Amino acid sequence: MHFLSIFSLRNRALIALITIVVAIFGGYALTSLKQELIPDITLPQVAIVTSYPGASPQVVSDSVSSPIEKAIQVIPGLQTTTATSQTSTSTIQASFDYGTDIPQAEEKIQQAIDATTLPDSVQTQVVAGDLSDLPVVEIAVTGGPSDKQKLVDDLNNITVPALQKLDGVNQATVYGDAGQRVTIQPDASKLAAVGLSTSAIKDALDDNGTLVPGGQITQNGKTLSIQSGSRLTSVTQVENLPLVGAKSPVTGAAVATAIKDVATVKLTSAPVTSISRVNGKDALTIAVTKTQDSNTVDVSKTIRNDIPSLLSNLNDGVKMTVVFDQAPFIQQSITSLATEGGLGLLFAVIVIFLFLFSFRSTIVTAISIPTSVLITFIGLLATGYTINILTLGALTIAVGRVVDDSIVVTENIKRHLVPGVPRVQAITAAVREVASAVTASTLTTVVVFLPLAFVQSEVGELFRPFALTVVIALLGSLFVSLTIVPVLSYWFMRAGKEHRHVEASPVSGGEVARGGERLRRGYLPILSWTLKFKKLTLLFAVLVLAGSGAAATLLTTNFLGSSGQNTLSISQKLPAGTSLTAQSDAAKKVETALESVKQVQTVQLTIGSSGNSFAAFLGGGDDSTVTYQITTDENADQDALTATIRSKMDALRGAGDITVEPSSGFGSSNDIEVDVTANDASTLTTAANRVEKAMQGIPSAAGVTSNLSKAQPLIGISVDRVAAASYGLSEIEVGGLVSQEVQPTDVGSLEISGATVDIYTTPTSPPTTLSALKDLTIPTARGVIPLSKVATVTQTNGPASITTENAVRSATITITPASNDLSAANSQVSKALAGVSLPRGASAAIGGVTSQQTTAFQDLGIALIVAILVVYIVMVATFKSLLQPLLLLVSIPFAATGAILLQVGANIPLGVPSLIGVLMLVGIVVTNAIVLIDLVNQYRRNGLSVHDALVEGASRRLRPILMTALATIFALTPLALGLTGHSSFISQPLAIVVIGGLLSSTVLTLIVLPALYAWVFGALERRAARRASADGALSAQALPSRQ
Repeated sequence: MHFLSIFSLRNRALIALITIVVAIFGGYALTSLKQELIPDITLPQVAIVTSYPGASPQVVSDSVSSPIEKAIQVIPGLQTTTATSQTSTSTIQASFDYGTDIPQAEEKIQQAIDATTLPDSVQTQVVAGDLSDLPVVEIAVTGGPSDKQKLVDDLNNITVPALQKLDGVNQATVYGDAGQRVTIQPDASKLAAVGLSTSAIKDALDDNGTLVPGGQITQNGKTLSIQSGSRLTSVTQVENLPLVGAKSPVTGAAVATAIKDVATVKLTSAPVTSISRVNGKDALTIAVTKTQDSNTVDVSKTIRNDIPSLLSNLNDGVKMTVVFDQAPFIQQSITSLATEGGLGLLFAVIVIFLFLFSFRSTIVTAISIPTSVLITFIGLLATGYTINILTLGALTIAVGRVVDDSIVVTENIKRHLVPGVPRVQAITAAVREVASAVTASTLTTVVVFLPLAFVQSEVGELFRPFALTVVIALLGSLFVSLTIVPVLSYWFMRAGKEHRHVEASPVSGGEVARGGERLRRGYLPILSWTLKFKKLTLLFAVLVLAGSGAAATLLTTNFLGSSGQNTLSISQKLPAGTSLTAQSDAAKKVETALESVKQVQTVQLTIGSSGNSFAAFLGGGDDSTVTYQITTDENADQDALTATIRSKMDALRGAGDITVEPSSGFGSSNDIEVDVTANDASTLTTAANRVEKAMQGIPSAAGVTSNLSKAQPLIGISVDRVAAASYGLSEIEVGGLVSQEVQPTDVGSLEISGATVDIYTTPTSPPTTLSALKDLTIPTARGVIPLSKVATVTQTNGPASITTENAVRSATITITPASNDLSAANSQVSKALAGVSLPRGASAAIGGVTSQQTTAFQDLGIALIVAILVVYIVMVATFKSLLQPLLLLVSIPFAATGAILLQVGANIPLGVPSLIGVLMLVGIVVTNAIVLIDLVNQYRRNGLSVHDALVEGASRRLRPILMTALATIFALTPLALGLTGHSSFISQPLAIVVIGGLLSSTVLTLIVLPALYAWVFGALERRAARRASADGALSAQALPSRQ
């Protein structure tokens, strides 16, 4: 690769122009890149949300969930399905293999649903799991007029259109609004007087208000479509719809009768199914999503700046509060990472200066950092990635590494620049000497990320942008070191004064001792001792590795860890069947307790369904669970604050089961789940109760909940089929008649001001007690009779929800760990589960974050092995030897030594970010070994023995090895320390692993690797010498005999 330096030195003006172009386009890319929280990924999940008004959980399960779940099992790529059936609602979550075409899967799911026979009143919605559909900003609207519907209308008609006109806004939706409906309350006596029933009203709505295509006609050269009918657009039009078949009670002749003659028609508010409050006040919520190509931070700023204008168009007293905003955390994270990256750059430059002690050399070396960073920005823009905490974290981590190539090249150029040697010749020789080593060391760091492309999980999706960022930065640094650095060295660096004590390099004759003689003199006695006592040195190394293995048992583990966001969620589970009013009263206890915590800024409460379809994709809740989204002071200690809130919640009495969960990495949960399955409800209940009881005794559990809800009271109607048949009724007909007299029936819709409003017929006087239901009169062929004549009406108990997994009944026991030590929690859960005696036919398996962690660790473990193999292949190609690369791989286990010890000392759990750091270490730590052994081989090719080549090579490479290692270590130190306090999510554990690994591998590479090399190749050298000596003796003996 040294030909690049030759080309650059011959075309210095061109290289200068390229550098300027990189600076210009890099600056443009930096200002053009979108700022996001995380990479834009599509999770391979689809949610199917179905509404079946008035149906019990068992009916929903039998009539909706089970048919749909079975119908979609044949869709390619489907992994698992989980169905939850509750009163009036079915939610099915379908998980697919990563890499599945989700839009196509969504289409196939819709086709499967369309081909499935479902009840007429069922309404189904399919929601795909794209994180870009999450709201950028959520605004709580409180106060205003006493007429809540007036505020809702203003928000929908004024505020929402205004928001959707803003740049970057995709959609704004109002939640917490029950909506409106048209109710038709028939008068049974008036209907009977004209010989009609309530079905006549439904027939009138079915037969009117529909557009009917009538074909086409061609006239005067134009083709005109024919359309008959018109939509219903007002309550008056509904009232005036004629009823067909009405007859005069006197004459029996047909009589003109409209709906308003036999029923009362009103536009009313729909029944309240949810309650939303912000800081204790009733609120509506406006959720705003952005377009795919817009910048989250810019959209947030635009919305916030427009809030005063939005308020000016609403009634006095209306208040808007931003209760959720992605932008502040994004800005805070990016600022923190940029600050720590800048400090790391400064530290690296200082280290370089202290070693080279030359402003000119330091400037030449340091310029590679901003140039490589700008090249990375260009690459990110070209590949469509964004600036987020992963890509910027990767860039910050790479700051210390991108300078390594330039350090090696600059240091070697500095040694070769001696008086009397032309600068071009000296620079060319210097670059040629290290080009192959620099290229190989960079490629080894680059190729370790290749296996991540094959990790098919959430970890692979999240960290591929991280890997690409590091790869672009490193390749950019290699290009800079072989092109721009030689040219800058030609312009800025000068040959030093000649020193009489200077030695000549056995390879090129250049100066090798100046500037590093003191380090060399201190290192040579240590090196000589290790080469003299090779076996003792290697034994010491083995003992160090054994100690590292023992220290590894002290590591705690987690998955992705806490994101550090100033948000957390609380769920309050109340007894099944608790009414909205009772839930609201219980929630006030929690709200009051949270108000007493000073660092809690906003408490957003939701009871019932929020109306947000994406909530179903995220899991949602059940009818008796109250959810809270808490925003806290961003400068607070989030872990300590979470512990304080937990203690406050534990102190509450009579408020149900309360679970507090901090914001976790990228929306994943920190909870451990135990999935229990059984073929029948009784066995499942017994097994789930036993597992839940066992988990409640775990010390590391902050909370234990079960989604197998307790039985809720319901009224069962058992139809006497024989008695019903004697009155001319079937079982289904009896049920339909009861439904008509008890609950509203959806009979159509109309459009008012562009919005679709449902029309319901409501019973005149629905029964409100059990006895009233028994006495409910129903029409039969033999006259009107009470319901009790053909059915038994009793109060009984039934499940509040029914859950199935892959069409098998299941229950999930959720354990919230009290700390970040997931390994201890996993161990305790496994031990407790092993002690549970499950009934025959039941099984239990650990899932949740434990399953995610296990999968991620296995995938990254395989990626680590593959990375080592790929690095070995690169080194084989570099050294053209199978044996030498094996010796270089010794650096890897020694890197683990420092990484383990530093993580244990810093009390940082081993998680996915740490393993990504280990993966990165595989490529970084062999860099020093490559640089060292490459020079040793050059010395051996020039005639030096193994021992002499090691002494010369190791001592000559001491300074660049220490420079590159210390520059990387000090560049990562701000990240490892978390100086800003807001960037520790990904960067801190990764930086700690790399620093620890570099410290141990650098020390042991300079000590152990020479001993190992001398032991192996010294023996080969001695064997070759003995063979040559023996061959020489044989030749000497043969010569006299020939004479």
